[in-house]
Amino acid sequence: MERLATAPPASVRHRAGSAIAEPGWVQALLIVGALGFLLAFLLLPLLLVFAEALRGGWAAFVGAVSEADALAAIRLTLLVTAIVVPLNLMFGVAAAWAVSKHSFPGKRWLVTLIDLPFAVSPVVAGLIFVLIFGAQGWAWPLIDEGWRATLPLLGQVHVQLPKIIFALPGIVLATIFVTFPFIARELMPLMEQQGVDEELAALSLGASGWQTFWRVTLPNIRWALLYGVLLCSARALGEFGAVSVVSGHIRGRTNTLPLHVEILYNEYAYSAAFAAASLLALTALVTLALKSYLEWRHGEALAANHRH
Repeated sequence: MERLATAPPASVRHRAGSAIAEPGWVQALLIVGALGFLLAFLLLPLLLVFAEALRGGWAAFVGAVSEADALAAIRLTLLVTAIVVPLNLMFGVAAAWAVSKHSFPGKRWLVTLIDLPFAVSPVVAGLIFVLIFGAQGWAWPLIDEGWRATLPLLGQVHVQLPKIIFALPGIVLATIFVTFPFIARELMPLMEQQGVDEELAALSLGASGWQTFWRVTLPNIRWALLYGVLLCSARALGEFGAVSVVSGHIRGRTNTLPLHVEILYNEYAYSAAFAAASLLALTALVTLALKSYLEWRHGEALAANHRH
């Protein structure tokens, strides 16, 4: 005969609750400590950035962010982000689709490679690109002289890579390396949880592969995809380490906005440096606001990404 489950006595419940509940003064101390930490290491530095940026007045702020080098840095930063995010979007969706919907040899290796930028320092990643594409790298002959060959139908063919180090392609490559896990990592847990039932049903009803993706898969992952794009964009805008190694710090040509801030600060142009830094801080605040909005409106869909 089955045994009826009975609730534990009240005394046992009271002792268990007392064991896991802290006294009121301990809870207050923890809350004050957490708020004090946020105030000292997050809010106060952020307020100081804006205060220093506006110390010389609004005219000085506008002049600092509108001078030629600053505008060139802003344009380059936005251009790199505009190139990197769509490429990572395509890679992230393809990688998440492959990992979550299919089984194939090397699947674990692919997941490990996706996580690699989290383990490798951005400076080390930049040095690797310098060793490959720099003047002493193994790919330099393809950049300097190119590759010539005679093909049966095409005749003489000359293939030459563009300059990569100290140029836009190197900055794009370095930024792609440090940002490509974000979208894939946001999508993989959600797509694994959803399974393949809906896709199989669509295919069995006569839908093509593209129709299944656009009408079934994409609507199911759209909020997680937007969340990953948001994180990827924020990381691309603020990347410093890898870009610093491959850019060469050429004013007006290869300086992104974080590098421009560093140069101004090293030259003791503090007001201009903080003015440029305030633009990055504003992008961080906008990103935080959008992130909070997505979590508020679509919290259940995004929470699935972090259950594994």
